[in-house]
Amino acid sequence: MLNEFVYCPRLFYYEHVEGVFVESADTLRGAAIHQRVDSGKGDLPPAAKRESAATPDAVSKGQAAVGPGETIHSRSVTLGSERLGVIAKLDLVEVRGNASTEGQADLFTAREVTPVDYKAGAPREGPEANELWPTDQMQLGLQILLLRDNGYHCNEGVIYYRASKQRVRFELTAEREAWVRAQIAEARKTMTGPIPPPLVASPKCRRCSLAPVCLPDETRLLSASSEAEATGATSPPASPGPTGPPRRLIAARDDQRALYLNTPGLRIGRKDETLTVKLEETLMEEVRLADVSHVALFGNIQLSTQALQGLCAAEIPVTYFSGGGWFYGITHGHGLKNVFLRIEQFRLARDPAFALRVARALVNGKIRNHRTLLMRNHVETPAATVNRLREAARDALGANSLDQLLGIEGAAAAAYFEHFGGMLKQEDPSDDEIPGAEIARDPKDPRQLTFEFTARHRRPPTDPVNALLSLAYSVLSKDCAIAAAAVGFDPYVGFFHQPRFGRPALALDLMEEFRPLIAESAVLTAINNRMVTPDDFVRAGRAVNLTPAGRKKFFLVYEQRMNGLLTHPIFDYKVSYRRALELQARILAKTLTGEIPEYVPLTTR
Repeated sequence: MLNEFVYCPRLFYYEHVEGVFVESADTLRGAAIHQRVDSGKGDLPPAAKRESAATPDAVSKGQAAVGPGETIHSRSVTLGSERLGVIAKLDLVEVRGNASTEGQADLFTAREVTPVDYKAGAPREGPEANELWPTDQMQLGLQILLLRDNGYHCNEGVIYYRASKQRVRFELTAEREAWVRAQIAEARKTMTGPIPPPLVASPKCRRCSLAPVCLPDETRLLSASSEAEATGATSPPASPGPTGPPRRLIAARDDQRALYLNTPGLRIGRKDETLTVKLEETLMEEVRLADVSHVALFGNIQLSTQALQGLCAAEIPVTYFSGGGWFYGITHGHGLKNVFLRIEQFRLARDPAFALRVARALVNGKIRNHRTLLMRNHVETPAATVNRLREAARDALGANSLDQLLGIEGAAAAAYFEHFGGMLKQEDPSDDEIPGAEIARDPKDPRQLTFEFTARHRRPPTDPVNALLSLAYSVLSKDCAIAAAAVGFDPYVGFFHQPRFGRPALALDLMEEFRPLIAESAVLTAINNRMVTPDDFVRAGRAVNLTPAGRKKFFLVYEQRMNGLLTHPIFDYKVSYRRALELQARILAKTLTGEIPEYVPLTTR
C-alpha cells in the first residue's frame, strides 16, 4: 500500500482506506510472477548470535543453519515493526553466513541479509543507469528498515525486473531513509481523509485499474465547472488539465452479459467455473461465470448453494423478480468494504437541504429527457407540451420542498404520458405479410389486445403498452440497484424517493433520468420494430401481462439498449448505457463525499 501511496495517494486511499480493488492485466501478470515466491514457507534464520553449543538444539527446532560463505533463500517472509507501524511480506530474502572472529565456523553467527523483490516491468531510464522507480525505492527501503528493526544486518536490497531480466541494487542512505519515513507519515495523514485530489492529466491513469472508479478527468471537469458557475465566470475551464477534454479511461462497453431466466421450474447449478441451467433432467444451457455480469431470476426458479457461492465469490449479483416482473431482492458478495460512503449517504439523507438539492437535479434531468424523447419520436410534436416540459424542468430547480418537487414531477409526467401514444408507430402496410404484425385491431373488443395507449396504469397494467412499461421500469430498477451497490451505496436509502419498506429508494432516484433514455426507449423500439406483438400478451381480469416468450423478446430489446453506445453530453466520449448508469452512480458518490459540489444529471441533446 505504501508503494501505491508513492505512485498515487488517491489510489492508496481507494485501496487501503475504502477497500476497493479492481483487477487489470498488470495486476494479473504480477500475481502470476509471484506464484513461485509466494509458495515459500516464510521462515527466516534467527538474527541473534548464538554459541556453537546451542547448534544441535536450534537445528532440532527446525531453525535453518548457515555456514561461512553459504547463501540460503527464504521466501514469503512476513515481518512487522511496531516502531514504524508497518507490516510487509517480502518476496525473497537472501541470507549469507559469516565466519566468527576467531576464524572458526559458527552456524549461528551474525548474518547479512538482502531483500529481493520481483517486478514485472523494467527499470527506469534516468541519469543513472538502471535507476529504480520511486515506488520500488519506497518498497525496498521499507523492507531494509523492517529487517533492521528485527535485528538483521542489512544495507541494501535488490529489485529483479522480469521484463529486462535485471537485478538492480538499492542502497538505503540516510537521505533515502528520511524520505521513506516522511512517506509513511504522509500516508497516515491521508488515511484520516479527505480523499486526495486526482492527478492532473497523468499518464499513470491510463494504466490504472481503478481509473473507472477514480474518474480523475471527469471529477476535475465537473468540479471546475461548478466552481466557475458559482463564481460567475463566463466560460468554465474546457478541460481538467493540459491534455484537453476528459480521456475515456472507462471501457465503452462491458464484455460480460446479463443472464435472464424466466421459465418456471428451471434449476441452476454449478460445475467448476460454469453455471448449468436445467429443466428437470434436460440441460438447457451452460454459461461461464467469467461471461456473466449478473443473473436475473423471474418466478419459480431454483438456485443451488454451490451456484450461489460461486456467484458471490465472483461478485456477480443475483436479482429476484416475481412471476409478474416485480423486483423484490438482490444477493451479492462482500467484495466491497467501503463503509465511509454509506455513512455519508445516511447522514446526508437526513439533511433536508442536501436531499432537496440532489432531488431537484434528478427531476430536472428526467423532465428534460422526456422532452427530448417527445421531440425526437412524436409523429406531430406537441409544441404546447414541449414548452410545458421546458418550464417544468426549470421549475424543478427552484422547488422549495420535496412535496412541491413531487407535484412538479407528477404534472410533467402526466403531460408527457398524455402524448406517449403519439410515439407509437402502429400502421405500416408493408407488415401485412408478417404473421402477428397486424396490430390495428378493434379497440372496442375486450378480448382483443392492441397497442393503443391513453394513460399510464401501473397496478395492474391494463394494456400491452403499460405492461411493457412496468416490466421495463422493474428491470431498470434492478440495474440501478446493481450500480448503486457496486459503488458502495445502500440502494434502499434515497434522497428524492423516501425510505419505505421493500423499496430500493436510491435505485429509483438513479432511475429517474434514465426512464426515457432506457426503459421507454426500449418499449418504443419493441413496439415500433414489431419485435413484440399483441399475441405476446395475455389478459387476466383487468390485468395484462407478457407471456414467457414475449418477456424473453423484450429482454433482448432491453439488453440491446443497455449495450448501445451514446456520446456522453459532458465528457464527450462514447459509453454504453450500462456504463453510463455506473458513471452517474459514481458522480453521485463524489457529490456526497464533497469532491463535486453538485450532482449533474445525464441529459441527451
